[in-house]
Amino acid sequence: MSEDRIVVDPNVCLGEPHIKGTERPVSLIVQLTEAGMSPEEIVAAYSELTVEDVKAALAYAGKA
Repeated sequence: MSEDRIVVDPNVCLGEPHIKGTERPVSLIVQLTEAGMSPEEIVAAYSELTVEDVKAALAYAGKA
């Protein structure tokens, strides 16, 4: 699942893993969830993301 949504490109986000098609790094999503935001709240704040993107980021980071 996360393989389809998480990419690493040295030209985007300084090479940090991020959501495909965005400039939102996995680390941002992890930080937001650790701060208490739900996937739905993250999607509301970052409209280019989906709940599936958030879940994929957390799975990629080993936080799911």
